[in-house]
Amino acid sequence: MVRRPVVIVGTRTPLESSEAGSQSGDVRQGLRCGGRVIDRLVRAQDTDPWAIPRAPSDGEAVVLVHQRRVGTVDDTLFDELTGLALAAGAQVLARLHARRHRPEPGGFLGKGKTLELAGLVESHCATLVIVDQRLSPIQERNMERVIRCRVIDRTRLILDIFALRARSREGQLQVELAQLRYLSTRLVRGWSHLERQRGGIGLRGPGETQLETDRRLLGNRIARLKKQLERVRAHRSLVRRGREKLPLVSMVGYTNAGKSSLFNGLTAANVLVADQLFATLDPTIRKTELAGIGTVLLSDTVGFIQGLPTTLIEAFRGTLEEVRLSNLLLHVVDMSDPQHLEHSHQVEETLEEIGAGAIPRIVVLNKIDQVDMVASVRRFGTGEVRSVAVSAATGEGMTGLQGVIAERLRGVRVLKRLRLPPTSYRLRAQVYSLARVESERIDEDGHCVLDIEIGAASEGRLAAQKEFDVAYWAD
Repeated sequence: MVRRPVVIVGTRTPLESSEAGSQSGDVRQGLRCGGRVIDRLVRAQDTDPWAIPRAPSDGEAVVLVHQRRVGTVDDTLFDELTGLALAAGAQVLARLHARRHRPEPGGFLGKGKTLELAGLVESHCATLVIVDQRLSPIQERNMERVIRCRVIDRTRLILDIFALRARSREGQLQVELAQLRYLSTRLVRGWSHLERQRGGIGLRGPGETQLETDRRLLGNRIARLKKQLERVRAHRSLVRRGREKLPLVSMVGYTNAGKSSLFNGLTAANVLVADQLFATLDPTIRKTELAGIGTVLLSDTVGFIQGLPTTLIEAFRGTLEEVRLSNLLLHVVDMSDPQHLEHSHQVEETLEEIGAGAIPRIVVLNKIDQVDMVASVRRFGTGEVRSVAVSAATGEGMTGLQGVIAERLRGVRVLKRLRLPPTSYRLRAQVYSLARVESERIDEDGHCVLDIEIGAASEGRLAAQKEFDVAYWAD
């Protein structure tokens, strides 16, 4: 059974594990149940100094906090934070803006803004505060002490959304690994009733503090997750080898750019389409037919976002492998988004970060039905990269996009003629696994002549085989 990712909230949370045994008293437990986060304190309500009324609503009652540098006027990140909170199932009750030259090291906000935030929390009966920047454990703890409410940052919010969206075994394992890596940097000692265990008759323990126990249990769980992921990725690698002879086209772009709608339009698939951030998490691959090319694999991948946590990029290494091994990328841009230029640059930076910056690509200017197409395309510009304007909603430009994809694939996959000796059975089998064989015949010398279509990477792998010195590419 796959263990669902668990968002562990609160900076002083001990790991819940069967190895840890039961803990008494002051335990903050984070549980994922029915797609939402339930945070409950296992302690008497009348002794809880943090107890505040909970708003009677379906979603978590949330106050958002955004702090920008003095002199800047861009609030798009704050709007994006609102979208992330809604995607996580929160009910946004208030938003707090703050301006500072730099965050306060001890509490993120200044004293005045912190007190203002405490007033908003109390007046709106909020149960959670979400901050748009990355918080240090000290900043998070000090804010909670003053406002008497849980505080999480943007990274933890994104991790929570990923936990909500993960459906496949690999996706769930990857999310949990990212969560635990994030938590491993935020373990602080918050226990007053547990001291280092002292020896005694029948009571001789390992001599660990609670913090040391948490770190040990966390490390054990991370090690187990890595082993499970390696097994899953080994299976994925075997599956990938079976389809290497088909060209792979991956769709990338900023989250909510319309990739899934475009994917459905190109493949007649039924992938979930929703106007929300990170509606797609697990990659989906479907076959489609292109004129002059034949069967092509099209992959719908997770969207990128500004400030994508490093822990997620590391944990999703296996999923992002599909992007790195693609023959062609479709960079989908939401032209109706006022920040599409900035988002496009963010996607390009992420592609460079994951090692996919050199892969040929087509820029797909999506949602042109919602904008002035000529003005938007002129303002966007694509330089030397080929661009195609489409509308996944209306179908406009889809035929042209298919033609451009076929044209670009002809450039990244080449036609070759290979001549093999009669005894090269192993090499012949390798050719069939790496390339699409268009025809095969026996010449007058008894050699096997194959006309194949093969990608550049597979061509290099084939040429590196030890038996290849007895074969040659025919003219």
